[in-house]
Amino acid sequence: MSETSNYEGAVLRKAVKIVDNPKILADPVRREILRLLNIKPQTSTQLAERLNLSKSTVGHHIMVLRRKKLIKIKWAKPGSHGILEKYYEPVALVFIEDYKKIPEELKKYFLYIHMERLRGVLSALQLVGDMASAFQTIRNSWKQMVKIPSDFDLLSELGDESLKYMTQVGEKYEDMMTDLDAETLLTKIYSEALRLIITSGVWGKVFANISEISALIMKTKNK
Repeated sequence: MSETSNYEGAVLRKAVKIVDNPKILADPVRREILRLLNIKPQTSTQLAERLNLSKSTVGHHIMVLRRKKLIKIKWAKPGSHGILEKYYEPVALVFIEDYKKIPEELKKYFLYIHMERLRGVLSALQLVGDMASAFQTIRNSWKQMVKIPSDFDLLSELGDESLKYMTQVGEKYEDMMTDLDAETLLTKIYSEALRLIITSGVWGKVFANISEISALIMKTKNK
């Protein structure tokens, strides 16, 4: 079951689906189709108009997504010309690629996606301006414990870590139903993944030096 209602009448939908064939999500058109269908059920014709693509191109992507069971028919009704039109919706609000099954040649693609998302999360937490000083402190304080090369790319390293933790956190939500919208749920999952990263191992030491999130770290450790 991918949709139900709670006692207040709010529509509940399946929260997360872990995709064990990440190549499906590597196509930007398919990612955008999933995003648009999460806003509201739409036909292939409507999607083609929104994406400025031919109906046959969109139809191909719809076929792939249906075959991999990432979308389903929400309902069907006659269109303006009497032709039965199928309205599609995703089977879950958020799709997360299984980190362990990402082909090596696609890891950079998914890394870039996560780096872009992390830029937004870190900016919201107002951390970006303090990264250089934080890592300088680490270099000075833990030269023997933490080997950080001169060309260390913070965002890239965090992106790689988030790829792993997103799968871990996403699995927790896979059997849950929620009334959250897709973007809110995705932000919530990213925040949880980031919280796990910044409170463990080397990253815990790095982020402990950033005053803006010290309270967040203490709150997490005390849970």
